[in-house]
Amino acid sequence: MNTPSTNTTPSTIDTSAIWAIALPAMVTNVATALIGMGDMWIVGRLEDAAAQGAVDVGARLFAVLFTVMNFLKTGTTGMVAQAGTREGANAQASVLLRGLAVGLAIAALLLAFKPLILPFALDALGAEGEVLVAARTYAEIRYWSAPAVMVNLALIGFMVGRRQMKAVLLFEVGYNLLNVGLGLWFVLALDLGIAGVGWSSLIAEYAKLAAVGLFLLRGDLLRALAGQLRTKGNLGWQALAPFLSVNRDLFLRTLVLVVALASLTRLSAERGAVVLAANGIIYQMFIFTALLLDGFENAAQVLNGECFGAKDRAGFTAYVRATIWRGFAAAAVVAGAFALFADPVLASFAATHGVAEAAQASAIWLVVIPFAGVAGFIFDGVFVGASWTRALLLSMLGSAFAFALSLWLTWPMGNAGLWLSFTLFLVIRALLQLAIMPRLLQRGFA
Repeated sequence: MNTPSTNTTPSTIDTSAIWAIALPAMVTNVATALIGMGDMWIVGRLEDAAAQGAVDVGARLFAVLFTVMNFLKTGTTGMVAQAGTREGANAQASVLLRGLAVGLAIAALLLAFKPLILPFALDALGAEGEVLVAARTYAEIRYWSAPAVMVNLALIGFMVGRRQMKAVLLFEVGYNLLNVGLGLWFVLALDLGIAGVGWSSLIAEYAKLAAVGLFLLRGDLLRALAGQLRTKGNLGWQALAPFLSVNRDLFLRTLVLVVALASLTRLSAERGAVVLAANGIIYQMFIFTALLLDGFENAAQVLNGECFGAKDRAGFTAYVRATIWRGFAAAAVVAGAFALFADPVLASFAATHGVAEAAQASAIWLVVIPFAGVAGFIFDGVFVGASWTRALLLSMLGSAFAFALSLWLTWPMGNAGLWLSFTLFLVIRALLQLAIMPRLLQRGFA
């Protein structure tokens, strides 16, 4: 265990650790992106624009219901990394125990309020007619994966915080391969239609839970968890308060982000099924980009969390600079790939020729967005690693306000105005985070 210090002298950092965490995380996150991209591709084989639009609506719905709960993963990662340098393995097990308890409580609430949440969410996303019917079929099935999703978030966050990235990679790749394989079988072989896509996601999520649970919950960790569970007050309010405080801010921050993303679907739906399907494909490409570059966010969560736990300011700031440079280099590679291959890739996902043309008309934003988003993704990891979650929430609120204003001003520009506003949203978020970081450093390492 490292001894806490207030080191402010120039620090030699292990830049190889950035890649050791980021590269497996990139592959993991790309595999995760397959759940949305794979579903879009599979339904595209049905040659039905309404069905493809319904999958997009369903995917956004679960971005609201499940991805907004990603605070369980990110919050657990940061606190586990800090606990490792401050107190050791028992403290890390205590963080996991609290994450599991909170995750199960959230899952119970989601299931209890399902009759209210599902109709409201579908209506809020603007689904109508055939799109609404198909989206409801998909959502009714996938919703029941909530308990597995919540527990998996805590377990994966714990593994990332302990730098078990190779294991995370193995589980996520296996999960997504199973999901896509089942989807192909259910939709194309068994002719289950959009219901088959929902069933494949549900089965794959519970299979992932079983695999991760068997891997983690044994040996020393199982004994440590049992010991923490027997410790009086470990799940009491005083023990849970710091965990809940961090995760409350992360929840609200993620909720604001997901509402902003959901507005893309709502405004796309107002322009018809073709634009909705086209923007859904562009959105899945953005998710692919974000999850790829989020490998650097994972690295920042762990490495900056460890430095913050050890009170090593020099190492902390050195890792921020090193991760940012590497992130922009990766963004350039992603943008170059889209510049070369966007048109054929978008066409391969489109259900109709009209959808392909509409998506290709917006392909330029796939080149711009990696540069617009990468700094914000990395700063998210830095802030989570240091538990600066209130500042993270405030920066998200500021950028969301700017996004709403930009949507209003650019409405006459049509679909181009929609993607321009979203790009500005990403840029402004990073600028706000950069502006408040010096004050946070001064206070956090005082």
